[in-house]
Amino acid sequence: MAEKVAKTGVQRDDKNYLYFIKQGAVWRVPRKQPGVPKGKPEKIADAGIEMDYSYIYFLDKDGDIARSKRAVGGQKRKKKAKKAKKVKKVKKAKKAKKAKKAVKKVKKVKKAKKPAKKAKKPAKKAKKAKKAKKAR
Repeated sequence: MAEKVAKTGVQRDDKNYLYFIKQGAVWRVPRKQPGVPKGKPEKIADAGIEMDYSYIYFLDKDGDIARSKRAVGGQKRKKKAKKAKKVKKVKKAKKAKKAKKAVKKVKKVKKAKKPAKKAKKPAKKAKKAKKAKKAR
């Protein structure tokens, strides 16, 4: 949590200004608004504190300067090698699906050609049956 460093008692206007700590003093700058040129920062209060890089300094809700420990380095990231393996598995699965679809299309084309050949065969059998009847 945060610890108070200096009491300044600054009255804040959060709607119109942004507050920050620079070189041990409290500064404010007008918020950026459409159609309005950028405002210049102005010094409000000089606290005379010496700032340490390992802390973040800010103006708290009471108008006093507070600080909290800086999170240097952040969180460790997961290894990218594991993600690469998962991607390869997904790609292989997609390729397998595409191959199955291609096989199905080929089978459908072959099935469509086969019934045309079967239609010719019964006609030959019918002719043979007629010849057999005539011969009896």
